Amino acid sequence: MNHPRIVITGATGFIGSAVLDTLLDPHSAGRKNAPQIRMLGRTPPKRQSAAVTWTPADLTMPATLDGTCEGADVLLHLACSLSSNESECWAVNVTGTQALMAEATRAGVQRIIHLSTAAVYGPGPHHGPDVNDVRPAPVSPASRTRLAGETPALFAGATVLRPGLVTGPGDRWVVPALAELVNRVPALWDGGNGLQSYIDVRDLARLIARLAAAEPSAPTGQVLHASHPEPVRTGDLLASLARHGVLPPVTEYLPWSECLQRLRAVPGNVSERQFALLARDHWYRSDAVWHLADCPPGPGPLSRMPEAASFYRDATPQAADLSFAR
Repeated sequence: MNHPRIVITGATGFIGSAVLDTLLDPHSAGRKNAPQIRMLGRTPPKRQSAAVTWTPADLTMPATLDGTCEGADVLLHLACSLSSNESECWAVNVTGTQALMAEATRAGVQRIIHLSTAAVYGPGPHHGPDVNDVRPAPVSPASRTRLAGETPALFAGATVLRPGLVTGPGDRWVVPALAELVNRVPALWDGGNGLQSYIDVRDLARLIARLAAAEPSAPTGQVLHASHPEPVRTGDLLASLARHGVLPPVTEYLPWSECLQRLRAVPGNVSERQFALLARDHWYRSDAVWHLADCPPGPGPLSRMPEAASFYRDATPQAADLSFAR
């Protein structure tokens, strides 16, 4: 596309801001022409320029989406609600998505990328299934409504991405949750052998940008896992975080039943279900999306950890006590 016109929702969020940086990077892999970017949101962003403009829009007010995709070649729908309130999630993740997809269809947008989540699969454990090998069983309001929001996106011809756990600068959940869990259960949970699907936010941004740049004839209307192809072993992730002074080192091996007993004995914010998500097998075959995008996945999230360590040391409470480990 000659200077593609891209509409983005969620461009100020964790993943969306990384995607925006990638799209604006003149050295971004696969980039042919500088895009013209239209950010949709309720409040003006700090970043506006000749290449980036803002259009007021609110996913909870479908009428505000009218005309927002006019003249666009690509829609990147990266916004979502992660609220614990079902009605709030439904308003954004389902009703808002339906209205946005209707607007994109009306405007004749050629390519739509819709960001969902592997959390739609529920508790697991899961040992490397492809998309069609496992039935979604979401348990939270956010994951239930994000699954429901995939339907109008697919109907509009979107490529739906389900990443697993996303790490990197801006992560306010995964590593902070691991920090809490190491504090409550200071051990290698179930021997540290659990495998999870992870992806660094900058690699996910590369992937989304590459898919956005694909030719209009490229396959659409499908669901794809969007994690790094190689799952990450829990023990290896904890060791990497310890090496970089983010978490204290842990060496004790505990069986899963004892891990749960210790977790219950120490109150905290991370639930048993979330503990299992971070400690036991939850990985999904993710090769297809990288081949489709003709995008190299890179060495993986553990290799990215040195670049993210300073962010995590500042963002993770335990890091203040870990100057000895840097």
